[in-house]
Amino acid sequence: MKKEKLHEKVKFKNMRELVEWIGNTHGEKIAYSYRKDPVKGEVITKSFTQMRDDIRALATKLVEMGCTGKKSVIFGKYSYEWIVMYFSVLSIGGILVPLDKDWQGEELAETASTAEADFVFCDKELSEKAAKIAEKVKLFTTPCYLNAEESEENSVAGLITAGKAMFEASQDAYFNAVIDPLALGLLVFTSGTTGKGKGVMLSQNSILEDMSDVIQYIDFGGKTLGLLPLHHTYGSSVMIVGHAMIGCEVYISSGLRYIMKELKEQKPEHLILVPLYIENFYRKILANAKDTGKEKTLFKMMKISNFLRKFGIDLRRKLFKSVLAAFGGEVKMIISGGAPVNPDIIYFFESIGIQSLNGYGITECAPIIAVNRSMRTVPGSVGVVLDIDQVRIDEPNEDGEGEILVKGPNVMLGYYKDEKTTAEVFTEDGYFRTGDYGKLEGDVIYITGRKKNLIILSNGENVSPEEIEMKFADERIIKEIVVSAENDRIVAEVFPDTEYAALAGIEDIEAYLNEKVKEANKGEKPAKEIAKLRLRETPFPKTTTNKIKRQEEIKT
Repeated sequence: MKKEKLHEKVKFKNMRELVEWIGNTHGEKIAYSYRKDPVKGEVITKSFTQMRDDIRALATKLVEMGCTGKKSVIFGKYSYEWIVMYFSVLSIGGILVPLDKDWQGEELAETASTAEADFVFCDKELSEKAAKIAEKVKLFTTPCYLNAEESEENSVAGLITAGKAMFEASQDAYFNAVIDPLALGLLVFTSGTTGKGKGVMLSQNSILEDMSDVIQYIDFGGKTLGLLPLHHTYGSSVMIVGHAMIGCEVYISSGLRYIMKELKEQKPEHLILVPLYIENFYRKILANAKDTGKEKTLFKMMKISNFLRKFGIDLRRKLFKSVLAAFGGEVKMIISGGAPVNPDIIYFFESIGIQSLNGYGITECAPIIAVNRSMRTVPGSVGVVLDIDQVRIDEPNEDGEGEILVKGPNVMLGYYKDEKTTAEVFTEDGYFRTGDYGKLEGDVIYITGRKKNLIILSNGENVSPEEIEMKFADERIIKEIVVSAENDRIVAEVFPDTEYAALAGIEDIEAYLNEKVKEANKGEKPAKEIAKLRLRETPFPKTTTNKIKRQEEIKT
């Protein structure tokens, strides 16, 4: 067996210890780079030493403001200030409550009230939403703005400047702030629906244990692009904490419209994505190949390359140089999470020189439970269970499938002020019920679907919609697909790629897809046969992590 561990495991007692360690260990290496103006702005860089000093300063000021042990709500775009605030609040034993900036003011206010917020930090342009919170919740101070200029009132930049003078005068406030790493540190709300979101309580220890365990098996590059929303644990744990541990530079993306330009300019060596991004990249590559008449050549080269690799000859970086150039030419690895990735897409990227490592996690587990490793990938799986976790399958069926249960230090403390729901999701012997269906082969997890999405027909048959949807993942004419049940029959609703259909000369999309449905139904048991196909003209509603909302989620 190949050596799987690529890095020595480094453990931290709390976030403050991590902050001090990155300053001492990574020093003047660039931690973050970004542009204030995505079109004309110069690239601004912040070293790990600068970031540590900014965190020390802001944290010192936050102690004076009374943030220790209190709840600080934060919402805004991906920014350096957001990251500094994350570490600063946790480094003095405060509780951070990250919320989605795209929620309506009333939703934010309701959630902040549920969280019993004490402070609010947000982008200046979201001040009206912050005012809604201030109307409903009694705050210690007026809201402070992450992206305001230092000279402006209530700016976080101003707080950092004031804190630097205070820290220089005395370091006691920062270093003596009491931190309980096993107590509530991060309060994450899993739903944007007013009054219905569950508050997941994570400790500093759960996040640190999770990231320390993961990164020892991943061959990270020296630079990446920051794309994931930070109010989700996948974004905050992996992009903030994990990348601080490995000393990687994160270029903060200015948004979706700039991604392709940023990839070419910044030349990241790895990317952390949700599957929707990967699928879109895949479709763009194939569409471009078809449009330029190079599709057959591309697949012929892939076949030749894969044959040569069997003999230890790897020419992928040369053969597919023009394809890789769209990603900046340096990307060697993509890590994805949040939803399954079609194995054919993973195989495609592997064939052109980009290793794709998908994993499995859930907010309640800080969030990673399993991930494919750089030196150990298992096709079709979501990877190897973390060393720190114990996983078992509850009431497995004849195929070994059942609900995935997990126990480990990364598992949440419970749901905020909801003892009933907390009790329901834990077994008597302390395992957390993930709500995901799958099977376990050794220490490798295979996901088959979500428990709440499971279709139960009148004959008692259980059907996983995700299992059926995955059959169509490599159909380029299908942008999005959702399988559901109507009148005890399986229905597939599709949002087609009309541009691809035109390029491919497909005039009757519905007739074309009905043939694909017939092919998918061949050899399938009656309960899993698609009885009806429905086309839609608009994309499906999505969450802020670009996961499709199913009808049940839309209704609630």
